[in-house]
Amino acid sequence: MAKMNFGGVEETVITREEFPLEKAREILKDETIAVLGYGVQGPGQSLNLRDNGFNVIVGQREGKTYDKAVKDGWVPGETLFSIEEAAKRGSIILCLLSDAAVLAVWPKIKEYLTPGKALYFSHGFAITWSDRTGVVPPKDIDVIMVAPKGSGTSLRSLFLEGRGVNSSFAIEQDYTGKALERTLALGIGIGSGYLFETTFKREAVSDLTGERGSLMGAIQGLFLAQYEVLREHGHTPSEAFNETVEELTQSLMPLFAAKGMDWMYANCSTTAQRGALDWMGPFHDAIKPVVEKLYESVESGTEAQKSIDSNSQPDYREKLEKELKQMRESEMWRAAETVRQLRPEDK
Repeated sequence: MAKMNFGGVEETVITREEFPLEKAREILKDETIAVLGYGVQGPGQSLNLRDNGFNVIVGQREGKTYDKAVKDGWVPGETLFSIEEAAKRGSIILCLLSDAAVLAVWPKIKEYLTPGKALYFSHGFAITWSDRTGVVPPKDIDVIMVAPKGSGTSLRSLFLEGRGVNSSFAIEQDYTGKALERTLALGIGIGSGYLFETTFKREAVSDLTGERGSLMGAIQGLFLAQYEVLREHGHTPSEAFNETVEELTQSLMPLFAAKGMDWMYANCSTTAQRGALDWMGPFHDAIKPVVEKLYESVESGTEAQKSIDSNSQPDYREKLEKELKQMRESEMWRAAETVRQLRPEDK
């Protein structure tokens, strides 16, 4: 493991160079990796592991998702089983079910967590808030995590391009004495760009904060607020959308993703530079108290409980679709449909 300097702070990271795929294959050569769930992370992680030469099976209940697994080449009775059968057969169980599904099937999974097995998560939710989820693993297994910092779709697409999504890793319980090598081998096996160390709690808290904050919740709130102000002052939908979303996603984000925010500023007009530097302070001061309130809500378990209560409702999917439909049919995102059609590469 290497120590890398991140803004003046040293952190432990593992790269593909120091932990090559061949080493990962050797460590896991006698393991059967059972991937439970074929929804968000399941396809990317299982397919990448399979393509990298590991012994992988999938556990999924029958339905549309099961049919998708069959289309992806998983063979019923050979590499595709029920969740319970896969858990029984696996020596390393990758629990990639949704948080709500984990709560529902945990009693069935736990039955097959026999001594020496490893239970793997890609999110710290179930373990961090075990007092709320009821997910308490047996003491005689390894409990480990590799959490890709991106969607399962991105994990797969970047893998196919020869690249990778960075992942965090954590060891919650090391019964066998080989939890670390199992974890790192799996992290390399799923196609991580590099791995950085965390804990189940830190991952869960930072992940929920990020999703509700800059990654999803806050950015939609910011987009909508600016779009509404422009529209209320007479700007057209096309102008409001381009100045709020399109220029950011298509022009500016690639710049600061490549070389940092200062480099993006340096490649904009002097008028834009001055205004951005003047206004980033007021935005920071207005937003930070909201982020602090969000963090406290996550750390206390309030957000976890809200998620558990909401996702366990029988009409959860219907309510979710209604909320997403409202967003999809808003003027801002209907304007986006037209803008996307006008992009040269989308024609």
